[in-house]
Amino acid sequence: MKTYSVILLGAGNRGHAYSRIIAHCPEKFNIIGVAESVEARRNEIKKDHGISDDMCFNSWEDVLKRPKMADLVLICMKDDMHYEPALKAIELGYDILLEKPVAQTAEECAEIAFAAEKKGVKVLVCHVLRYSPFYKRVKELVMSGIIGDIMSAHQVEAVGNTHQSHSYVRGNWHSEKDSTPMLLAKSCHDIDILQWILDKPCKKVQSFGGLSYFKSENAPEGSPVRCIDGGCPVESTCPYNCKKLYYDDKNNNWFRGVLTHKNRKGERATDEEVMEALKTSDYGLCVFHANNDVVDHQIVNMEFEGGTTVSFTMNAFNRGGRYIRLFGTKGELYANMSDSEITVYNFEESKTEKIPVASKDESILSGHGGGDEGIINELYDYLGDNYTGFCAADIDTSVRNHFIVFAAERARHNNTVEDVDKYFEEYGFVNE
Repeated sequence: MKTYSVILLGAGNRGHAYSRIIAHCPEKFNIIGVAESVEARRNEIKKDHGISDDMCFNSWEDVLKRPKMADLVLICMKDDMHYEPALKAIELGYDILLEKPVAQTAEECAEIAFAAEKKGVKVLVCHVLRYSPFYKRVKELVMSGIIGDIMSAHQVEAVGNTHQSHSYVRGNWHSEKDSTPMLLAKSCHDIDILQWILDKPCKKVQSFGGLSYFKSENAPEGSPVRCIDGGCPVESTCPYNCKKLYYDDKNNNWFRGVLTHKNRKGERATDEEVMEALKTSDYGLCVFHANNDVVDHQIVNMEFEGGTTVSFTMNAFNRGGRYIRLFGTKGELYANMSDSEITVYNFEESKTEKIPVASKDESILSGHGGGDEGIINELYDYLGDNYTGFCAADIDTSVRNHFIVFAAERARHNNTVEDVDKYFEEYGFVNE
């Protein structure tokens, strides 16, 4: 059994999550190097995987300026740090596990795909929901023909009002320039799922949406720029009060950890550290004064080959979750990712069936409903010579799904219905 050597580029939340999973399957992967600018994170990976000093680096450039040193690199850095390291790693002949999004523009995505094809390397993109027991079961049921041919579909990404404020108003993904449009940053997962389940090309796309609520004109009169500055007239009732979310809630280790970069095992942020972050970082800003520009609600309407109609909804104004509804010629399927079952209604028998899905796992391997662990296991099979699975989203597949997102964004900004075939042709692809 081959063990693949790995260099981790980026030891933030995503890189750390994958490294923990890899630690549980040493017969498949061995992390021999790490590049991370934050010393504490770099040292943690070094310690956990027994990495030598000479294989610990401050930046991805320090790794990729050298000859190839491993079988595989995991690119897990910020959205604007995928394109250049991916191209350089491909040039050196590395296989790659690449965090989504592939890159920030359609041109960059196409360039990476063509470079990988030319070099003959394998690039698997982290559309991790494909590998969750939930969506794998949905895909298997569709493949079984239980609901017949799909005539229409509806997918909902309920971001959650607090998650929106944390990640897309105050957080790392609040700016299209620094990250990507929210449809790509957050919901390329969902577009990928729809394309994967339907298994045929999208032909037309239109989109509506925008930033309607989390902006300065909706700020309560007299509200300060920072919540902790005092004097806010809605301080006691505002659900986005940063002191309430980050300081008063001592048990929210995720939020407090993100603010203070203390979100690893055994680490707990102190009140003093949290308060300092609220005074100095964007997480202390009022959500109506946060200089964010990504949407807070958006819909995407699509027509797939054969006339299948599909709608996707993403918005902030809910408590969070994900669900899909598929309408077929023989029945209807409804699945909510928060549940442990899938509901199928059969037309012929006028019967509803509840189909169980693997129960929630709260272990360290359960990220994205088990998708994080699933993609690492699938990666091992994908790198082999005779891959026969049905989940892998390679670079060609992923870029095609990214193109649907980019076309939707063009449609939203220009108030058009975009011909997806023509969009693909602009970047040298055939939509098939």
